[in-house]
Amino acid sequence: MRNFLLISILSLALFGCNKQKEETTTDTVVEDNFISDDALLDRIQEQTINYFWEGAEPSSGLALERIHMDNVYLESPKTTVTTGGSGFGLMAILVGIERGFISREAALLRFQKIVDFLDKADRFHGAWPHWINGETGKVQPFSEKDNGGDLVETAFLIQGLLTVSEYFDGNTVEEKELVSKIDNLYRTVEWDWYTKNGEDVLYWHWSPEYGWDMNLPVQGYNECLIMYVLAAASPTHPIKKSVYEQGWAKNGAIVSNKTYYDENIVLNYFYNDTDLVGPLFWAHYSYLGLDPRNLSDQYANYWTLTQNQAKIHYKYAVDNPLNFKGYGEDLWGLTSSYSIDGYHGHRPGDDLGVISPTAALSSFPYTPNESMNVLRNIYKNHDSLVGKYGPYDAFSLEDNWYIEKYLAIDQGPIPIMIENHRTGLLWRLFMKNSDVQNGLDALGFTY
Repeated sequence: MRNFLLISILSLALFGCNKQKEETTTDTVVEDNFISDDALLDRIQEQTINYFWEGAEPSSGLALERIHMDNVYLESPKTTVTTGGSGFGLMAILVGIERGFISREAALLRFQKIVDFLDKADRFHGAWPHWINGETGKVQPFSEKDNGGDLVETAFLIQGLLTVSEYFDGNTVEEKELVSKIDNLYRTVEWDWYTKNGEDVLYWHWSPEYGWDMNLPVQGYNECLIMYVLAAASPTHPIKKSVYEQGWAKNGAIVSNKTYYDENIVLNYFYNDTDLVGPLFWAHYSYLGLDPRNLSDQYANYWTLTQNQAKIHYKYAVDNPLNFKGYGEDLWGLTSSYSIDGYHGHRPGDDLGVISPTAALSSFPYTPNESMNVLRNIYKNHDSLVGKYGPYDAFSLEDNWYIEKYLAIDQGPIPIMIENHRTGLLWRLFMKNSDVQNGLDALGFTY
C-alpha cells in the first residue's frame, strides 16, 4: 500500500549516478578481515543513528524525510520531516544512549524538544500527517489529497514515543514531565474515529479538505499490524476487537497455507491478488517495538511469519532467477527504496536488480549470519556504497548504479533491529508498556 502512495511523488527525482566515489573515509570501510563482528555492528549503528542525531531537522529535532548528500531536493522541501521515520529515530537515539554515542542528558533535551513540537504541530482527530514542515509544524502535503491525518505514520511515531517513555522511568522532574507529555499525546489520538463512521476496519487517511476520499482501509497482511495493536491499546479511544478481526484479518482470510522457497508464508500478503511475499520492510516496521518472538494470535505465529519472510528473500537472491549481477549469499534483500526508475517496492516477483541495504541489515534478528555476510560484503568490498550515515539507500551492481541519498524510513530500522538482535533493548522496553499489554490482551495475543 505504502508503495502506491510514494511512487507518484518520488519517481521524478531519481536519476541515478553511475560514478565512483573520489574519496573514501577510513572510518566507513572495513580494510581487512580482522575487525570483529561486534566492532562492525557498533560502526554501522553509530553511523545510522547519526542520521537522526546530527542529521535531524534543527527546529523540531525530528527526522528529515530524506538527506541528499548533493543537497538537491526535488521531491519535497529540505525541511520536510517524516512522522513515521521520526518514530524510528526516537528509538534509534535510545540505542545511541545505550551504546555510549549519545549522553542520556543530551537525549532527554532532544526528546523534550520533539515532544513539545509534536504537541503544537498540526493534527487531525489526534493523528499527525505523513509529512510536517519542520520549521512551522504545519502539514506538508504528501500528495494532493494526503494533507490530513495519517494513522499508519502516527502509529509508527507512537511506537517510538511509548518506547522512550519506558526508557525514561527515572525520578527526576524532567523525566516525569516527559513521560506525562508522551502519555497525553497517545491519549489524544482518536483511533476509533478512523473507523469511518464505525466500520469494522481502520482507515489510513482523513483530510479536512477531502474527507475520506483516499478511501484506503488497512487490511492485512502488510506493515501495519502495530497500528491495530496501538488502537486496541488506547486508554481513551480504543477500537473493538471486531475491527481487528473483520478489518485487518478479513474474517480469517488473512491466513495462508502456501509456501514459497519451501518456507511457510503464514499470512496472505495482500499487496495484490497474486504476490506471495512483500518487500522486507513489512517484517521490520511493526516489529521495531513489537517482539515477534513468542508472539501469536489466532492467525499466526509472528516469529515464524517474519523470519520466513527474511529467509524467502535470502533464498530468492541465492537462486537469482533473473541472473542479476552480485546477488547471492552475501548480497540480498529487497524492499521499498530509491531505485533506478523512481521509488519502487522491490520484492521477489517485482525485482529490478536493485538491492536496498536496509532489507538485509534490518533483518539481523531473523537471519543473523546471512545479514552479517551482507554487512561485511558492503563495508569491505563496496566502499563507494557507504557514506556519512551508513550505507546509501539503494544500489544496483547490474546497472553500475548507486545514489548518495538516504531515507529516514530505511536508515531507522537498521540500528534498531541490530540492537534487538544484540540485546533485545527496544523489544523489552516497548513490550513492558502496560497499555500495549492491554491492547495485545484485548486482541487475543499471547506473548
